[in-house]
Amino acid sequence: MMLVHPLEYSAATHPGLKRENNEDCFLSAPDVDLWVVADGMGGHDAGEVASAIVRETFEKLAEAGRAFSLQDAIQKSHEEILSSADKGIGAIGMGSTVVALLSQKKNYQIAWVGDSRAYLWSPDDNGGKLTRLTTDHSYVQMLYTSGAITAEEVETHPDKNIITQCLGMQELSQVKVDITQGQWQKDQWILLCSDGLTDELSDESIAQILEHSPNSLTAVDQLLHEALTNGGRDNITLQIIESPLVADSLSSRFWNWIPSITNNRTWDAIIFFSAITILLGLLINTLR
Repeated sequence: MMLVHPLEYSAATHPGLKRENNEDCFLSAPDVDLWVVADGMGGHDAGEVASAIVRETFEKLAEAGRAFSLQDAIQKSHEEILSSADKGIGAIGMGSTVVALLSQKKNYQIAWVGDSRAYLWSPDDNGGKLTRLTTDHSYVQMLYTSGAITAEEVETHPDKNIITQCLGMQELSQVKVDITQGQWQKDQWILLCSDGLTDELSDESIAQILEHSPNSLTAVDQLLHEALTNGGRDNITLQIIESPLVADSLSSRFWNWIPSITNNRTWDAIIFFSAITILLGLLINTLR
């Protein structure tokens, strides 16, 4: 029997070794099962403004309590960036990519615009399998899809970082939001990341690190470390979200008994047993 637990996750962001500021932004909202990575662009701090607008837009829509749509949130983010630039907030021409995950019990949905990516990691008897869930909205992806270049040429193409659309693009009244969905399986992880990670690490390198990571926190730390070691030429942001499905074992029954307080199982257990210890101490003192 499989049980559905609150999702565990780990996240990190770093300006990299060549940039003075960090134009990446991320949102972790486990209370509404939502995770977002946004990669801003525009220079002169404008990229920071654009990616922050994406995060704030998602936050406001999620807090509104209505049925949540990733597509609507992304379109709204695009509109907010455009209107903010018109008001002198940030700068004309600023923009942001986005990739977002919404988990719904045993199912998940991913939506994106630009070249920030989502990967699915599925462990198996042979180590595991890494599947890219998103397709870059980029010039070289168009070349590859048309057959003009090979997969090997994609990684070394001089125009690799030219994207075909982003949030805030002045020429677009609406962006084309791509969406994929799937069903969680036991022990799977979903990795959301900006291109600062994938420019430094191949899919094969990412898979190797995930295979040898005992938990998502270690995986995030190792991926970030390797990206920095390989050059860290851009801002780097990543989140790993763990499958909510776990086997109905003795340990899973124990964790199911612990109330969810912080959405971190270890801290939930510490807080719960600390509270029990204090209550027992008060009870003993009362009975003396």
